[in-house]
Amino acid sequence: MTAILRQVENLVAHPTFGQLVRFGISGAISSLIYTAVYLPVADHVLPKGWAVLAVLPAFLVAVVFGFFLHSKWSFKDHGTRDSSGRQHAKFVLVQGVGLALNLLITGVMTGLLHTPNWAPLIPVVTVIPLITFWINRQWVFG
Repeated sequence: MTAILRQVENLVAHPTFGQLVRFGISGAISSLIYTAVYLPVADHVLPKGWAVLAVLPAFLVAVVFGFFLHSKWSFKDHGTRDSSGRQHAKFVLVQGVGLALNLLITGVMTGLLHTPNWAPLIPVVTVIPLITFWINRQWVFG
C-alpha cells in the first residue's frame, strides 16, 4: 500500500500532472462553450442531418477562448512564449486538426449513421482534447 501511495505522490508532483489537470479544466470550459453554440445551431437552425455545419461556428468560438486560457494557464509553466506569431500559427494548425476530426466525427455520426445531434459530442469532447493536448504540449507550447 505504501508503494502505491508513493507512486501517486510522484505522479501528482510531476509538472505534467498539473498541466493535464489545468488542461482538463480549461478543456471542460471550452467543451461547454462548444456545446452551448453547437447544439442550438444543430437542433434549431439547421435541417435534420446537417449538424456538421454547426461545428465550424462552435469550434471557432471555443478555440478563441481556448487559446487564451491554455496559453495563460494550462501551459503557463511549460516551454516558451513566442510573440512573433509562429506560436499562434502552430496553435491554429493544431486546432485545424481538431476541427477536421470534429467535422469527420460529426458528419459520419449525424449524416451517415443518423445519430442524434448530441451523440458526436461524446467523442468530440473526450478523444480530440487528448490528441490536441499532446500536440500542444510537444509542438506549440513545448
